[in-house]
Amino acid sequence: MRYFIVDDDRASRMMLSNIINDCELGAVIGEAKNGLDAIPQILMMQPEFVLIDLLMPQLDGIETIERLQQNGFKGQFIMISQVVNKEMVAEGYSKGIEFFIHKPINKVEVQMVLKRTTEQYLLRNSLQVIRQSLTNFDITDVTHTKKTAREHIQSILNDMGIVAEVGSEDIIKIIEQLLIEKHKIAPLPPLKEVYERVAMLTKNTPDDILKESKAIEQRVRRTILAAMINLANLGIVDYTNSEFEYYTPRYFDLTDIRHLMNQIEKNEQRKAKVNIKKFIQVLYSEIISKVD
Repeated sequence: MRYFIVDDDRASRMMLSNIINDCELGAVIGEAKNGLDAIPQILMMQPEFVLIDLLMPQLDGIETIERLQQNGFKGQFIMISQVVNKEMVAEGYSKGIEFFIHKPINKVEVQMVLKRTTEQYLLRNSLQVIRQSLTNFDITDVTHTKKTAREHIQSILNDMGIVAEVGSEDIIKIIEQLLIEKHKIAPLPPLKEVYERVAMLTKNTPDDILKESKAIEQRVRRTILAAMINLANLGIVDYTNSEFEYYTPRYFDLTDIRHLMNQIEKNEQRKAKVNIKKFIQVLYSEIISKVD
């Protein structure tokens, strides 16, 4: 499991991080001292669990959770609080919080809560897979429907943990545009031209097209960086993870991913060189092979 800790008390963040690491409960992939700092990081990293303090300056725990949910975050929350207030606890439950860790932090309590939440998380995932399998299985229909290019792209982006990122829709449109124009696998046209063609789908004037094409490039760059960070986190937890083994050497430079892994382990700012052209080239090649 991947955890993100939000608490204005540095000592509490350190204690939680040490317990998670020492007891091998998962990996702490990020920390923040308030909700405002936490929101963009959590939306980019998409951890399975967010350990969040109830009372914080600027944005309290409940307000932070509401904003994350409004932005599509699907991870689970564990509330940290030294205040035992029935109204606040009730509001926490209404936001989907199922477990509380009380302050002062107790190692045994943290272990028990995180082990239980992990068990529930894995059980829910298993049930979701079973439900999805039953939904997709129709005994009256033995034919197999061929996936669309969009569905193939979404599946790959989902494997990298970025299907919910804003730039994922731009990536899908770029590949769809290349498919429409029936480019050969190599070489692809300059990315600037591709951005402009995608921008022309929604913009009309030259100025608006230019502005939107630049915005597309930035969104795509941030989304690919998020994929790199997600894969680096997977590699830290399990170097033999199937997604890590498949996507890392194909879509990215292994040196860049290892550099990100070191940054994450040292809790440094996540920075990496993003090769958009390589990512689009490999993704387009893979989609071509699937839809042909």
